Amino acid sequence: MKFLDEAKIYIRSGDGGAGAVSFRREKFIEFGGPDGGDGGKGGDVVVECVGGLNTLIDYRFQQHFKGKTGMHGMGKNRAGAKGADAVLKVPEGTQILDEDGETLIADLTTVGQTLRLSKGGNGGFGNAYFKTSTNQAPRHANPGQAGIERTIWLRLKLIADAGLVGLPNAGKSTFLAAVSAAKPKIADYPFTTLKPGLGVVRVDDREFVMADIPGLIEGAHEGLGLGDRFLGHVERCSVLLHLVEATSEHAGQAYKTVRHELEAYGDELAAKPELVALSKVDAVDADTLKTQLARLKRAAKKTPLCLSAVSGEGMREALGAVLAEVGEERARTTQRDDPAPAWTP
Repeated sequence: MKFLDEAKIYIRSGDGGAGAVSFRREKFIEFGGPDGGDGGKGGDVVVECVGGLNTLIDYRFQQHFKGKTGMHGMGKNRAGAKGADAVLKVPEGTQILDEDGETLIADLTTVGQTLRLSKGGNGGFGNAYFKTSTNQAPRHANPGQAGIERTIWLRLKLIADAGLVGLPNAGKSTFLAAVSAAKPKIADYPFTTLKPGLGVVRVDDREFVMADIPGLIEGAHEGLGLGDRFLGHVERCSVLLHLVEATSEHAGQAYKTVRHELEAYGDELAAKPELVALSKVDAVDADTLKTQLARLKRAAKKTPLCLSAVSGEGMREALGAVLAEVGEERARTTQRDDPAPAWTP
């Protein structure tokens, strides 16, 4: 299944049904009169957050969604049925933006969340509604109201607890494949990863979701390489695991390149908790490893982790550090969500 994280669609709610003009005429019944029913309401356009989806590929081939028109009113005071709603099903983490692509309408982060994007038009009144003591035989009814049309953007930002960042070929996909059941493409050339990937990582009896995004290069915020458009998928992460390969020319410079792109991206991404790790330590000798560690420590101003996804060295320590940060964020979120206890004298 292809990955699509952005889609522009056109929506329109249904028109209301027209009211009916009808009169009761039955043989041997003395009193007649107007009996035209009201029209039904037009269908709404509703967006629903559902589980089991991780892409917006459904909106690649269909971009127009319309609610059904309400049924017209009928004689014998029969009202028209409501038009069927158009329901857009989107994955967790989907943002709804206005046509300008900047104004946020909603952010759907929980399965079951629903939002009405366009309200269907009201049905028109039948002639029975207009009957009065001075107008006992009205011969007019209201047409239904028109639906509301608009163009919106759907933008997906994957929900993960931890995110992997780094230069191309830093070992992010290998790391994700080693700690989860995910099967990302792995090769010995840059830009192997062309789309974000998710994996569920289990450490003892606890688990968390980790996201892998395509590598960043210098100038990514200006569109170089694959750009920084995929950084939105780690905006919701509790912690970033920054991998710097030990086989690079200068580990400190590699670290600073990615940090510069994170800061240029904005949205407080650079302020997130960060764990720095030197990857592929099994591919260099002891002297090179010592030099690269010293360079990375000076650049990051913290002691980096050492790991190798191939040999397994340092992997458990890295996962433990990530899990600790994730646990702290979950505790803070739970504390914010829990209501304050009632005060009792």
